[in-house]
Amino acid sequence: MKLLGKKIRLLRHQKGWSQEDVSKQLDISIPAFSKIETGITDVNLSRLEQISTLFDMSVVQLLTYNDPEQEVKDASELEEVSKKLKEREAEVIDLQKKV
Repeated sequence: MKLLGKKIRLLRHQKGWSQEDVSKQLDISIPAFSKIETGITDVNLSRLEQISTLFDMSVVQLLTYNDPEQEVKDASELEEVSKKLKEREAEVIDLQKKV
């Protein structure tokens, strides 16, 4: 639920909406919506459908949504780790040759 809440918060920020804006559109209180974003409240299918409609996406799109900026960051971190691994592999090969 925390991951879903983070996705909802990210989408809300991308739209420039406040928690109050979204809570009014969902017809729930601000604290209730806050609990959804923080993962405290489990979201039922009906509420998921309301939220996904609000963001013009399907429930599946909402559940599988990934932050494009985070994906770029993850890719660069993966590239860096891969580079370090190749360096270590080269060191191992050099050490094996010396033995």
